Amino acid sequence: MYQQIFDPVLGQLGLSALVAAIPLLVLFVLLGVFRWKAQWAGLSALAVAALIAVAVYGMPIVQTLSAGGYGAASSFLTVIWILVNALWIFKLTESTGHFGVLRRSFAGVSDDQRIQVIIIAFAFGALLEALAGAGTPVAISAVMLIALGLPPFRAAVASLVANTAPVAFGALSVPITTLSKVTGLDFEALGAIAGRQTSVVATIVPLVLVFLVDGRRGVRAVWPAAVVAGLAFGAGQFIFSNYISVELADIGAALSCAIFLVAFLRVWRPREPLTVAAVPVVAGGSGTGSVEEEAALLERAGQDSRKNVILAYLPYAVVGLPRQ
Repeated sequence: MYQQIFDPVLGQLGLSALVAAIPLLVLFVLLGVFRWKAQWAGLSALAVAALIAVAVYGMPIVQTLSAGGYGAASSFLTVIWILVNALWIFKLTESTGHFGVLRRSFAGVSDDQRIQVIIIAFAFGALLEALAGAGTPVAISAVMLIALGLPPFRAAVASLVANTAPVAFGALSVPITTLSKVTGLDFEALGAIAGRQTSVVATIVPLVLVFLVDGRRGVRAVWPAAVVAGLAFGAGQFIFSNYISVELADIGAALSCAIFLVAFLRVWRPREPLTVAAVPVVAGGSGTGSVEEEAALLERAGQDSRKNVILAYLPYAVVGLPRQ
């Protein structure tokens, strides 16, 4: 059985780490400098990684190919599959007009796009991370932000940044569980330490999100709400991971953030809300079918019924259900 050697380059761990990082460097250079398409840059980096595994680390060719195939299958069955279905849900709810219902629902909490980003990408995204993980919060949050009028690239970046604090306790703390099994260290102790670190990071994430959406002007305008959201999330994550349950750290943090932020917005509002035009509903077909008619009706509706609100949130609730 193949046993990995951690310092194959002249017996130096640092030099070996630099060689092991070459595939990542190749990926970044091809994507960022030469502007290659993602699939070709990824395949090129994979080829370099396989070459280094065989030539430097002495990994058998059959095992190298098997590991590459396993990684490709794992990424497709988790992250890529989630992204495909997230886009499908986006198109479905866009065609039926229920994204308009979502927009009005979030506007009921705040019509300010900067605060909506905190609610969706940070609080709601953390809840999705806690229940599902595996790319779900980024994929779902991004398409919801796009529906609220955020440019696609900015929506993706905001969703990724928002997931920095919750990801350590993703999918009911699977990363902590895995770390405990690999290292043999106590699960509760690892979770408590992680909670003390990520809770500090969480306090500034909402401010970063606001800056991404509206720059310094946005930070000056809504920093009180961002600070409340960050402190509430960080406190929830710290308390749950250290004193209640490591597995429930993100759930407690997300709920704490949402509750305190909504309560704060009842007594404080930004002086100049940042609002954008609603994303128009583009339905397929001839325009005479029942789906198109329902979409147009929902878009014109002044007040949404409870049924329509439930139907608008239902696809995301289903995606966010915990998996075994």
